[in-house]
Amino acid sequence: MNTPSKKDITPNGPSPSPLERDGVRLLKQYWGYDSFRDLQEEIINSILAGKDTLGLMPTGGGKSITFQVPALAKEGLCLVVTPLIALMKDQVQNLRKRGIKAVAVYSGMSRQEIIIALENCIFGDYKFLYISPERLATEIFRIKLRSMKVNMIAVDESHCISQWGYDFRPAYLKISEIRELLPGVPVLALTATATPEVVKDIQQKLLFKKENVFRMSFERKNLAYIVRPTDNKNGELLHILNQVAGSAVVYVRNRRKTKEITELLVNEGITADFYHAGLNNDLKDLRQKRWQNNECRVMVATNAFGMGIDKPDVRVVIHIDLPDSIEAYFQEAGRAGRDGQKAYAVILYSKSDKLTLSKRIADTFPEKDYIKGIYENLNYYYQMAMGDGQDCVYDFNLEEFCRRFKYFPVPADSALKLLTQAGYIEYTEEQDNASRLIFIIHREELYKLKEMGAEADTLIQCILRSYTGVFTDYTYINEESLSLRTGLTRPQIYELLKMLSKRRIIDYIPHKKTPFIIYTRERIDLKYLHIGKSVYEERKERYEKRIHAMIAYTTSENKCRSRMLLHYFGEKETEDCGQCDVCIDQKKQSLSADDFNRIKDQIIDLLKDAALTPVEIAGMIQIEHNQLTKVIRYLLDEEILNMQDGKIIISKHKNS
Repeated sequence: MNTPSKKDITPNGPSPSPLERDGVRLLKQYWGYDSFRDLQEEIINSILAGKDTLGLMPTGGGKSITFQVPALAKEGLCLVVTPLIALMKDQVQNLRKRGIKAVAVYSGMSRQEIIIALENCIFGDYKFLYISPERLATEIFRIKLRSMKVNMIAVDESHCISQWGYDFRPAYLKISEIRELLPGVPVLALTATATPEVVKDIQQKLLFKKENVFRMSFERKNLAYIVRPTDNKNGELLHILNQVAGSAVVYVRNRRKTKEITELLVNEGITADFYHAGLNNDLKDLRQKRWQNNECRVMVATNAFGMGIDKPDVRVVIHIDLPDSIEAYFQEAGRAGRDGQKAYAVILYSKSDKLTLSKRIADTFPEKDYIKGIYENLNYYYQMAMGDGQDCVYDFNLEEFCRRFKYFPVPADSALKLLTQAGYIEYTEEQDNASRLIFIIHREELYKLKEMGAEADTLIQCILRSYTGVFTDYTYINEESLSLRTGLTRPQIYELLKMLSKRRIIDYIPHKKTPFIIYTRERIDLKYLHIGKSVYEERKERYEKRIHAMIAYTTSENKCRSRMLLHYFGEKETEDCGQCDVCIDQKKQSLSADDFNRIKDQIIDLLKDAALTPVEIAGMIQIEHNQLTKVIRYLLDEEILNMQDGKIIISKHKNS
């Protein structure tokens, strides 16, 4: 395994290669940074040298730079495989804003859209093609790929390729087939969370020629991990938010609870908003911006919140409900304190949580007969004949499906995901696809057209002024924005776009928000439906282990929280953090609670009048030295007190 070290480029050391010099120049040119962050440079140099590379970088470590910079430094196109459609769209948009040609292909796009996107990658000098793993197996992609000049493959969320990982996706296994179609093209695999067995498995499944891992330590010295046992989670939540100043994220399990907790906070005078996958994109963007600009202090969210969020000054992340794996918890908790300042990751735990978490095993892995029943009813839902269905794409409404066939949504959703794992269907996440269009006639022909009417002319001119690339690629549009700019109503805009589409002037795809069901093979008789051991029994066993690891972490009373997390990810040579709830309790153990509080009150009373050195405090309080030291250290660790110019003061941000 490689250990990160800064490259020694000095007058006496090795000279940088032209590509390495290019890397720094490109970083400055497109991102405005003068130097790379920890590990970025080492990973970039490795991939530029043509080596298969695995980078383990915590959330917020700047993973995208490690493939975007080397791809720009080389001729050709970078193929980026990622399952996160929202992330794809976000990164494509950001690259285009920087003048870099990028495009995305994912489930739910029309065949025409996909063909145009892929042909742009062949003929249009594009630098990045983002693609969901499910699209790798399609015939159209494989045909077009042969004509692309691919310079590297970047695999984001690479833990998804491992059956040992917490988010295994069978479609990732197709990447090895793509590698065989692109001999000599290096692969860069990236992930924020991976256990040692997953690290090994990623490299094997991606056909690494040689093991080559760059790993950042997952230790976060500024982040205090706390588990707070309580039977009154709402009261404890309010107490923490009143004690710890600054921006916060509160994670809950379901959408309904995001709204309930937000209302609780707002009623208590705390600015808060809620966020989940069911909101439309405009509302998500608005709420995210308000929170990032500190107009809203607390974001109450499901696990849909966090992807692509880079707010460095989050002071506390609070989990009201337990995630079902250490990996998920570590990623979410890690959104606190990215600025290096003191921050807290708090779990509010009640005894019922253990039972709730254990119940998720049955919900996530319903009985096999139940799964077969879901498959059969899905075929009735779409009136699918035996032997038909392969490659058919359908909008899917889980709520309506469950209502019609009398299922509960959570196990039904799990059954559909297991049918996806088994290879019978592809069940995509809910997507909020904004309206998009492309002009399908040349610009010159457009100007020759007559008899479209003044309103259509006004709309066309507004589209041409407002959006670029509309003759070469599908472009996301906003009908509301076009309405404001043209003075036409929203319904008028919609009808005009439909008219232009019928006249074959544009291809217009209106906004649609829905998950999809795609049949990846023909409908088969139920007696031939097979949910294999690797899909069901083995994955269920690993899921149970992750649940038990999460419960063990939460219920432990004598192990440093930070050490437990680091050990889980394979970092054995660690020390107690000194700041988690377990470490702090151990510091206080030699004092009774009454003695501790008495000494604490005396210290606070003294400091109300003036800042004092530890020696001055010791001279004024008649108490054993090591007991006084323990109380002062605890109060400093908790930021109830601060040290300033060698003297101790009461923190402005804490209520004692």
